[in-house]
Amino acid sequence: MTDTNNAAVGFESLGLPETLLTALNSLGFSSATDIQAQTIPPLLAGKDVLGEAQTGTGKTAAFGLPALAQIDTSIKKPQLMVLAPTRELAMQVAEAIESFSKNMKGLRVATLYGGQSYGPQFQQLERGAQVVVGTPGRLMDHLRRKSLKLDNLSFCVLDEADEMLNMGFLDDIEWILEHLPEQTQMALFSATMPPQIRKVANRFLKEPEHIKIAAVKKAKANIKQYAWKVSGINKMTALERIAETVEYDAMIIFVRTRNDTVDVAEKLERLGYPAVALNGDMNQAQRERTVEQLKSGKSSIMVATDVVARGLDIPRISLVVNYDLPGDNEAYVHRIGRTGRAGRSGVSISFVRPREMYSLRHYERLTSGTIEQYELPTIQEIGKARIERTREELASVVADKELASMREIIESMANESELSMVDLAAALLYQKQLKQPLQPKEDPKPRREARDRFDRNDRNGRRDARGGRDGRDNRGNRDNRGERAPRKPKAVRSDVDWQTYRLEVGKEHGAKPGDIVGAIANEISLDSSYIGAINLHDRHSYVQLPKGIPTGAFQQLKTVRVRRQALEISVSDAPAAHERPRRYNDRPERSRRAN
Repeated sequence: MTDTNNAAVGFESLGLPETLLTALNSLGFSSATDIQAQTIPPLLAGKDVLGEAQTGTGKTAAFGLPALAQIDTSIKKPQLMVLAPTRELAMQVAEAIESFSKNMKGLRVATLYGGQSYGPQFQQLERGAQVVVGTPGRLMDHLRRKSLKLDNLSFCVLDEADEMLNMGFLDDIEWILEHLPEQTQMALFSATMPPQIRKVANRFLKEPEHIKIAAVKKAKANIKQYAWKVSGINKMTALERIAETVEYDAMIIFVRTRNDTVDVAEKLERLGYPAVALNGDMNQAQRERTVEQLKSGKSSIMVATDVVARGLDIPRISLVVNYDLPGDNEAYVHRIGRTGRAGRSGVSISFVRPREMYSLRHYERLTSGTIEQYELPTIQEIGKARIERTREELASVVADKELASMREIIESMANESELSMVDLAAALLYQKQLKQPLQPKEDPKPRREARDRFDRNDRNGRRDARGGRDGRDNRGNRDNRGERAPRKPKAVRSDVDWQTYRLEVGKEHGAKPGDIVGAIANEISLDSSYIGAINLHDRHSYVQLPKGIPTGAFQQLKTVRVRRQALEISVSDAPAAHERPRRYNDRPERSRRAN
């Protein structure tokens, strides 16, 4: 087993043909990485290889170059097949192989993955693709349909084998490998080597050369890691401040669920930050368009799930925000690795709840780096930045030659109303800043009991939110499951003159009371204690809010979206949902049913 780190090795010394060396030179590849230097010679010699190396170390060139060197472009049949765990990685591998082979006349690459119609894939294969890159499921479909024939296959690669194992592709992989011709040369690459992957290697590889590259913790050198402890203000407000104040070329925000990608992206859009969502519910054409928007600069923010944590390589990404922490520690490394690749620098900011603080120690060990505490900009800093930005915007407008007609209108208004020019300018500025105030409100302070509880959690991981241990409350009582007892309903203000409003979003849209509370509170900066009873119906809802909502705020709420549905708020004559207003987190069984 080879397990050494080589000094810089030139590609010309590895035995590659001139057509490939010329392409590498034009692409700016000057020397081989460790995995490339150690893998290319044995593969050129016809040996099987078992490669153990991290993502981002140059594995595509390590197997792609020696495989291309052995392809006969006069034979219009598949000779190289690469299995990849995701569509994104399959596309990236195919793109890399096409760039390496740009001087090989007649070479074609077919990319086969789910979510795309079969027609274009049939055409790619019928035209005589010598290289096939695909995901296991779609490769199996083509083999069953006999649209993909492996009679002439001489080289097969399993890329990111451990990820394919994690995604449940092990049986599919074995089925595909059983259909390979006996003479097929094999290469298997994996960041880790669990027993199941070793079993596959032992079964299908013939006396492989095991090449293990020591893990290089690039995050320490290239990525500045921060963590913001969630407290006081909500995560969406924190995200808005980061988007407004942190310098970035492009940002990717990781969330936990597919619905969250849409919700967060929509909220950012409403705040004036062009954002796109990327998740597994989108068809392949939509996903490709979304990625292209970020690559081209049409959008600068992408909200995504871990489905793109591997295989997405966009040089513009300079900031990664972990809005929700990942389910496993390894995914954290892949997430922040979307920035700081290939020598580039980047920043990652993780939103960490008090009960999640322990995860930071694991992340630091995995990256051999330090995660520093992140301090959100204060409202004074935000206000100063907004005023300066507005000043610059107005200064650029003043320089516009078309401004003369506007001056005449303002002068006329001033003369007719006996208002000063300063008053009119202040009024216009006030209208402009209604959605994003130039002087933000003070941050809410966390309740003392909440701060105390968080502090206890940080000091003692076994204490639950009530300060007790192992499912017991402070009186030593345990519920049937050893879980937290239901939270008592929180009182709603009794000094409010309530009005019932109708919202055009309901259960069929997937809306929940918390969604409605969050949307209203965030959009018009309304404290949740001023949001009363909420009654959900199938396609609409009723909510109690204070009477006399300002016209501007009321118009803002009309366009707010919950689960992709505009609220279209309107005053309703319907009776109140409950005899008394209740908070959205009250237990439903304690509320009387609507009349």
